[in-house]
Amino acid sequence: MKSLKSLAVLATAVLTAVSCGPKKTDAPKVLVLYYSQTATTRAVAEEIANRLDADIEEIVPVKPYDGTYEETIARGVEERSQGIHPEIQPLKSDLSAYDVVFLGYPIWFGTFAPPVGTFLEQADLSGKKVVPFCTFGSGGLVSSVRDLKEKQPDAEVLPGYGVRQARIDAVPGEIDRFLKANGFLEGEFTPLEEFPEAHEATEEEAAVFDAAVGDYPMIHAKAKAVSCRTVPNGVEYLFTAVDLPREGASDILPEREMKVYVIVEEGKEPVFTQVVR
Repeated sequence: MKSLKSLAVLATAVLTAVSCGPKKTDAPKVLVLYYSQTATTRAVAEEIANRLDADIEEIVPVKPYDGTYEETIARGVEERSQGIHPEIQPLKSDLSAYDVVFLGYPIWFGTFAPPVGTFLEQADLSGKKVVPFCTFGSGGLVSSVRDLKEKQPDAEVLPGYGVRQARIDAVPGEIDRFLKANGFLEGEFTPLEEFPEAHEATEEEAAVFDAAVGDYPMIHAKAKAVSCRTVPNGVEYLFTAVDLPREGASDILPEREMKVYVIVEEGKEPVFTQVVR
């Protein structure tokens, strides 16, 4: 009997040691990879990497885009017209070691900047979760994600995050919500309700639209329909708008619809957050 009791005690001790020992973790390994010309996209990348305690690396073109705005535009136009992919420096990170890649870029010509295009031509992200994030003047998240899926059809491209350069101060709060809402970060957040069915914009709602886009030279449009929902600290509007003829334009162009997101926070003026054409 004594020997049986000893064996029982020994077995219990072994099981306890196993259960209290170090446990394996299945947490995915995350890389934040980005290109940034003016450090705006870098700020978003660093916010994500800091929140997730993730590795981070910059995509660096061999020939930097360090000219004036006009020179950068001219170079971009030439590269696009000739199908040139700017050469980039080799990455230090081993992509095969990561499960999730947050891929960041500024929007140029309606899509990701050329150095990111080069990266997507060279890299194989098959089987990985790819989370796009971008900075822009007015929009481009939707179109760039579409192009990203075409470049990497075997990657799992997840919902992305985009922010206007004019709203860069909003990044910490929005990134916190984005990461929590998509399961990358633990913590409480208030889920956003779906936009209800749109209705014809009233004069008051049209005035909100005009106030949000009035000082932005690239948008000359009129609100037609709108839907709105409550968000933390305010109201978010989703406008359907159409381009208006510009003063002095001789050509009569067909009306083009666009979606314009506008947020009105308590005590603040309306501001648009992105345009989807």
